[in-house]
Amino acid sequence: MKRPNILLITSDQQHWNTIGAFNPELRTPSLDRLAKEGTTFTRAYCPNPTCTPTRASIITGMYPSQHGAWTLGTKLLEDRHTVGEDFAAAGYKTALIGKAHFQPLKETEQYSSLESYPVLQDLDFWRTFHGPFYGFDHVELARNHANEAHVGQHYAVWMEEKGCSNWRDYFLPPTGTMDKKIRHKWPIPEQYHYDTWIAERTNALLEQYKEEDQPFFLWSSFFDPHPDYLVPEPWDTMYDPEKLSIPAITPGEHDRNPPHFGMTQQEKPDFSHLRESGFGVHGYRSHLMPEAERKRIVATYYAMISLMDKYIGKILDKLDELGLADNTVVIFTTDHGHFFGQHGLQHKGGFHYEDLIKLPFLVRYPGHVPEGKRTAAIQSLVDLAPTMLSFCGIDVPAAMTGVDQSAVWTGERERARDHAICEFRHEPTTIHQKTYVDERYKITVYYNQTYGEIFDLQEDPGELRNLWDDPEHASLKAELLLKYVWAELGKEPLAMPRIWHA
Repeated sequence: MKRPNILLITSDQQHWNTIGAFNPELRTPSLDRLAKEGTTFTRAYCPNPTCTPTRASIITGMYPSQHGAWTLGTKLLEDRHTVGEDFAAAGYKTALIGKAHFQPLKETEQYSSLESYPVLQDLDFWRTFHGPFYGFDHVELARNHANEAHVGQHYAVWMEEKGCSNWRDYFLPPTGTMDKKIRHKWPIPEQYHYDTWIAERTNALLEQYKEEDQPFFLWSSFFDPHPDYLVPEPWDTMYDPEKLSIPAITPGEHDRNPPHFGMTQQEKPDFSHLRESGFGVHGYRSHLMPEAERKRIVATYYAMISLMDKYIGKILDKLDELGLADNTVVIFTTDHGHFFGQHGLQHKGGFHYEDLIKLPFLVRYPGHVPEGKRTAAIQSLVDLAPTMLSFCGIDVPAAMTGVDQSAVWTGERERARDHAICEFRHEPTTIHQKTYVDERYKITVYYNQTYGEIFDLQEDPGELRNLWDDPEHASLKAELLLKYVWAELGKEPLAMPRIWHA
């Protein structure tokens, strides 16, 4: 039997309920197609609700607390083993097109970074560099979300090759002096948008692999719908803000929560006590926003998803055109979720609601993964590496702590795990929390703090009533704390099996 290919398609910061097949307010025909032709996993979770830690988990099969890239501004050290190395050793071509974010925007003498200034915008370097990079033998990278100043790398080279010599006009200057207030219409022509670039370059590699008859592990890594909320014409008018359901806070819902939740609803909250490293911390600010702006960002967020969906469709069409679809495992997911008003919150931070840590997750493999199925079998992005290897008949390294989900994906097993763990360590000690979630309950614990969260996802799916300090649920709290400790013990890595008595 011919070994399958792996095509991993990811978005960036996409809420779990933003696929048209399950939310009629959105139009996503390509993702709807994957849902129809494959299996939808409704309980998939990220191992960390920020980019670098989770993306590093995808390629290592380990949790952030294990692979070391524990927050933004850190990097995955180059000596860490990655799944691309396993695929390459098995004769696969490996490639990443789009966003990596395995490294920070700055470097030091001790910690170098290819994703940092000034090399980020040294286009002469990127014209000749395509890897190797973290187990990928071929990479084409970019680092900006929407019009961020971090534009450069292979994306900028591509724009110039396409005749867009004035590409800098569409992006903020490195000084950041341009007005950066929230806007929604991005003047960049769609033909130069990074969605166009990712689909075009992905399809070029698919053609190459087909011509060479090479099995492949290819990651197409999209940047949207990560803010800033910007989308080109005509997508900026696709959704009418007045006709959309706009999430909002429920009065009093943060009364039982740890203090940082309620502080987000203040005009000028003081989070200085949490600042430990001296660098910015995501989410610890006021989340208040005018109603008209809240409506507009939802419309733009949905438009960003619909635009991306168009170009995901071009990739799926190319698989069909090349006759590769039947032998390719297609996985669609995102790195973590997003708030656009839920619980009064925006973007992300130390708020482990389902909106932030649960993910859209679709798998298609014709003849192997059931079509049109929905399942609540718990998944984690840390499971991707071992599962992809297993599908391809490649031995899974013992040090990977993710779970092989291949039999669950094919429907042979009901589940491979009974819980997921999500970590968030944004400062060494002051912002450090972990969440354990099982089929019904969720518990979040904080380092050196006596407060926490417990939600009954069955009886309180909106997560409005924190049971942490509820006397009637004291025994449940004790039980969940014990289960969390067991889960932590169970995810410790084993570099090798025990082979003898001593």
